[in-house]
Formats: sequence, C-alpha cells, structure tokens
Amino acid sequence: MTQIATKHPNHPAPDSTGLSEDQWQARLDRIAKDPRMSEDNTTLSRDDAKKFAIPLLGIGVLGLLVTAISAFSVDLRHALGAFEVGVFTALAISIGSLFWVMVFHSLNASWAITLRRQFENIASLVWVPVAMMMVVVGIELSQGGVLLQWIGYTGEEYNHLLKVKSPYLNANFFVIRVLVYAIIWVGIARVLLSWSCKNDETGDRMLGRKARFLSGAGIPLFALSTAFASFDFLMSLDYRFFSTMWGVYYFASCALASASAVAIVATILRRAGKLDGLVTQEHFHDLGKLVFAFVVFWAYVAFSQYFLIWYANIPEETAWYTNRQQHGWQWLFVVMTMGHFGIPFLLLIWRKTKRRTMLLCGMSVYMMIMVILDMVWIIRPMVYMNTPKADPGLAMIWLDIAGIVGVLGIFAGLVALRISKSPLLPLKDPMLHESLKHKNYV
Repeated sequence: MTQIATKHPNHPAPDSTGLSEDQWQARLDRIAKDPRMSEDNTTLSRDDAKKFAIPLLGIGVLGLLVTAISAFSVDLRHALGAFEVGVFTALAISIGSLFWVMVFHSLNASWAITLRRQFENIASLVWVPVAMMMVVVGIELSQGGVLLQWIGYTGEEYNHLLKVKSPYLNANFFVIRVLVYAIIWVGIARVLLSWSCKNDETGDRMLGRKARFLSGAGIPLFALSTAFASFDFLMSLDYRFFSTMWGVYYFASCALASASAVAIVATILRRAGKLDGLVTQEHFHDLGKLVFAFVVFWAYVAFSQYFLIWYANIPEETAWYTNRQQHGWQWLFVVMTMGHFGIPFLLLIWRKTKRRTMLLCGMSVYMMIMVILDMVWIIRPMVYMNTPKADPGLAMIWLDIAGIVGVLGIFAGLVALRISKSPLLPLKDPMLHESLKHKNYV
C-alpha cells in the first residue's frame, strides 16, 4: 500500500500551505542542502541529452523520408497508414502523460513528485503528434478521403448510413473538432509545465493550488477530447462500425503507454547517474503498479468490447473483427490476446519485476511494442479494405516500420532534448519532502 500523502486530501499540501513564510523558506533551505538535491544529480546537460537525441532524430528523419518517398512511388494509402500508426502511438504516450500529470495534481500524489517532471516533459511535446495529425487531416481533405473514406464519398449508390451520420461526419465539423482537441491538449500541457518550472524558481506554493484547479477542470476535457479524437481518426476508418467502449479502449492504451515510457526514461536517467536517491526502488515499484493496472484494464475493455459485439451479432459491428481475423491478420489477433495481456500479466504480477529497475524497463519496452501493435491492429487492416488491391501483408513490412520508426524517432529525440531544458524534478514542490521518504508497504 502506498504511503498517504497528507492528512487532509481536500487541500494541496496543507502542512506546507499552512506554514508561515519563514517556516516555508526554512523547509526549502533544508531540502536544498540535501546532498541528493545537488545540481549534478538533478539536471541533465544538453550535451548528454544530444547523445540520445541526435541518433533518434536521425533515425526519425530517415524513416519519415522513406515514408514520404513511398507515398509517391509505392502507395499513398499504405504510407499514410504506417505514418498514422506512429502518430497515434506518439499521441497516446503524450496525452497519457498529460492525464497522469492531472491525476497526480488532483490527488495530491506525493509519491510521484520526483517522477512527475518526466510526465510533464512528455506531455508538453503533445504538439508533435498533434502537428503530424494536422498533416493527416490535410492529406485526407486534399485527396477527398484516403483512409477516412467518408470524406468526399463518391459512391454512385445512395449510402443511407453516411446520410444519417453526415451531421457529425462532415469535413468542416471534423476540422473544427481537431482544432479543439489541439487547443485542449497543447494548452493544458504547456500551462502545467510552465507553472511547475516557475515554481522551481519562485517556490510559490499557490502555483500548486492553481495546477490542482486546472487539473480538476482538465480531466473531463481530456476524457471527452480523447474519446472523440479516437472516434474521428480510428473508429471512423470503418464508418459503419460503432462501439460505445471505443474511447475507453484508446484511453487504456494512452495510460499504459505513458506509464511505460516514463519507466524507460527514469531507468535511462538512473543509469546515467541522475536522480540518485530521488527516484528509488519504491518509485519504480509504483510505476510498475500503474503499468500492471493498465495491462489488466486494457484487457478488460478489449474483452468486454469483443464479447458484447460477438454476442449481439450486429453485422456493422462484427465486420470489424471479421476483417481482422482473415486477410492474413489472424496472427495479430493471437498476439493481442497473449502478448498484450497473458504474458505481461504473469510477469508484472510478480513483485520483483516491479521493484527491479532493469526488469521493469524491459517490460515497459515490451509493452510499448504491444501498444504499437495495437495501433497496427486498429489501422493497418483498413489500408486495403474496399480497394481492388490485395493486402501485401508482411511483404511490405519495411514501409510499416519506416512510418512507425520515423514518427517515434522524432518524438523520442525531442523528448530527450526537452528533458535537458529544466531540472529533472520539481525542486520546490510543497510535497517534495514526502516523495523523498516514500515507502511501499505491499
């Protein structure tokens, strides 16, 4: 069981905000004198960050270049599908991190203080997948619908389903919705990071209250925007398909991918000699709990959606799964069942996996691969659906890899650079002293 942060959960850090200015300054001075808070331990130099960032950015640029060339010389639909797998994986990591930042603020989660900055760093780069998402929108609109075939539908026969859904599935409203999503995600992420970094300089305790208020309002906005974005870009790939659980399904991937990403980042920083004594075995244990929790949650949502659709046996719904159990995609169904749930469940339920840094990092890398394959499972079978071309399957896997690696390489490289721009943890957070002595009891 995780140590309780405060005695009064309805107020952020009441023992801190109730202190006089002199008492508060004395606490800050005491924390600053802690050997663990040395500059060398709490910052990453730009040169060190570039050792990770430059290779990642190079790989990313190469991947995107191959994808762009293939869009003209091989197949636009296939190249766009590969690109979208990477985009919606990166988006899941970034908005999932934003979700965790807001949850930590809302719940006064003291244990996460020394890890929160990495969630903030990743969340602040949500503009990267958002910008790439805008590229997808531009291609779809300019081409009259590539993967989103409901855009500019030109079928000769009358399509009653599209007629009924046209108040929602129309190009103008689609663009407006995408802009709203971008404003919500980018705006909240940037404000929360700026307040957190400003607090490093000023030690203003009221910034924590403001962050908590914004997080409380931001969580419902996050929930709605994430759900509708998943409807617009992923569920509407087959405009006949519908599922009331789809938004939650994508959210599960967001929460899982972001927790896994921070576990990887924290491990790399610890291996580089940073955050020694600040991010401990106890913090990794709790990160492992988050990864494990959303492995189970994803499986629960995925199974519930599949079972209800199978039981109802409505053609518009069952066709979605039928298309993924043939045309050479049967293997991925098995991978999703065992690889995304069965194997990680058995490994992560083991306490030692969550408490051993390298084991947890290995499992986090594995789960990131599973999240990517989940995006492949959603997007890739639709690339050649309703076209005269046969799906080449694994014969063109090089293009799928190029699109995914291109996006994620760029995103990971920018994350590495972002980490070097501020301290590796909130230096003057009111509850930092709680995180420094965090202890698990289970």
